Amino acid sequence: MWQIWLILAGVCLVIEMITVGFLIFWLSIGALLTMIVSFFIDNIIIQSTVFVVSSSILIFATKPFVQKFAHNKNAIRTNVYSMVGKIGIVTKDIDSLHSLGQIKIDGEIWSALGINDMNIPQGTEVEIKEIKGVKAIVAPIQK
Repeated sequence: MWQIWLILAGVCLVIEMITVGFLIFWLSIGALLTMIVSFFIDNIIIQSTVFVVSSSILIFATKPFVQKFAHNKNAIRTNVYSMVGKIGIVTKDIDSLHSLGQIKIDGEIWSALGINDMNIPQGTEVEIKEIKGVKAIVAPIQK
């Protein structure tokens, strides 16, 4: 029976390499622990219980550790996401109903929509709140 647990561990490792989610890895470790147990106990119910319990413990015990490194709150924004928070000026009236309007930011012209389908007149200073596809979602700056 130990061969089946070894094969399962190998399959889980291959799947982990493909998905890189760092979840299936713990199933592989659980299968290896179960393989060791199978040398001493032939009962498939006990082996399956060892697999489920050890895999669950490993997953839940390492979850805080993985989240600490997986979600970097100080990540540097790049590309279009670096535009969020910048200030621009409306060069063509923003009509969100008809999806019309443009803004100029750092010398670049962007298509824009008003936040909450707001219409914004030409010449208004706006702040980029988010990027959706190729359009900047903007809100007027309150002075």
